[in-house]
Amino acid sequence: MEKQNWKRSFFTIWAGQAVSLITSAVLQMAIIWYLTDKTGSALVLSMATMVGFLPQAVLGTMIGVLVDRWSRKIVMIGADLIIAAAGAALAIVAITTELPVWVVMMVLFIRSVGTAFHSPALNAVTPLLVPEDQLTRCAGYSQSVQSVSYILSPAIAAFLYAAWDLNAVIALDVLGALVACATVVAVAIPKQNADTNIAQGSIIQEAKAGYKIIGQNKGLFALLWIGAVYCFVYMPINALFPLMSMSYFGGTTTHASIVEIAFAIGMLAGGLLLSTWGGFKKRAISIIASLCAMGGALVVSGLLPTHGFLIFLLCSAVMGLSAPFYNGVQTALLQEKIQAEFLGRAFGLLGSIMSLAMPLGLIVSGVFADQIGINHWFALSGAFILALALLSAMLPHIKELDR
Repeated sequence: MEKQNWKRSFFTIWAGQAVSLITSAVLQMAIIWYLTDKTGSALVLSMATMVGFLPQAVLGTMIGVLVDRWSRKIVMIGADLIIAAAGAALAIVAITTELPVWVVMMVLFIRSVGTAFHSPALNAVTPLLVPEDQLTRCAGYSQSVQSVSYILSPAIAAFLYAAWDLNAVIALDVLGALVACATVVAVAIPKQNADTNIAQGSIIQEAKAGYKIIGQNKGLFALLWIGAVYCFVYMPINALFPLMSMSYFGGTTTHASIVEIAFAIGMLAGGLLLSTWGGFKKRAISIIASLCAMGGALVVSGLLPTHGFLIFLLCSAVMGLSAPFYNGVQTALLQEKIQAEFLGRAFGLLGSIMSLAMPLGLIVSGVFADQIGINHWFALSGAFILALALLSAMLPHIKELDR
């Protein structure tokens, strides 16, 4: 299919998703602060985090099947409307009474289900609109938007939550979801071909077919599971940044915030670089270089003396810079190598694996970091990621991904 005016179509949807992503991140931050104010319970906050992961982790593969069965345009619009409706319901309850924790948890769960439908649908729609040689750059744009949301959402949430109340933040998110719906409605999205090889009726059978399709491309299959291990090792590091800044380097909450901002700015720079440059011609090199930069920065961070905070700040920016060159390139490779009718399942499976790896990694890292020291855990995690980079460089199927 010849993709005409792809820039107008892609950037129309991209702009709407950017608005929705930022407003959703602002509301998520405001809800965390609300729960902190009302309960002061670490258990409640942990439960809120888990509720955000569970739908994608448990249902992601099955949801991917439905995304492939249904019109992806309708899925995206429906998911945004569900997210908006959940926010509106929360606002109505907040007007009438003080919000019970269980209501907040239920709304977080519904919003997470909406996101679990929306993310694979959006990733599956992109290759229907964008030429193959532009997929990596478009993935870079998406990574940049995520980075902007990380940078802006805490500041916007702090201002709105302090100046008004939670309802104002909810109203902003509902507006963002409606903007996203309007941009999707405005774009003509080609329909994917139906999967005629698998009879509809068995979601499990169709999910297995999606897994089998990825397995047929041995490079993508290896990358999928290397990514799962990478997520298991690296994602807990995000949660440990404040502890490293304050406990090991003896800083304050301000120092911890500066580190988070440095990481987000590095990630924004990496996303913009990927969107303009496109990465190395051989995309396996981009992935291996990303792993090397991340692992090296973690090792250096873990070996720093307690007065080495400024170098840790630089290492955090390098970590952020490297991240889009793994995530963005992996997304583009899936979009390019997997048939359009299987993309919902592919991204549903990817999201499910990553969402499962993340909480498991948090549990393991929490136990070991307490036993061996937070700095040693950083160094050990970095060494493990460097080993993944070496494994990726040695596997012939990964080196041949661009064939």
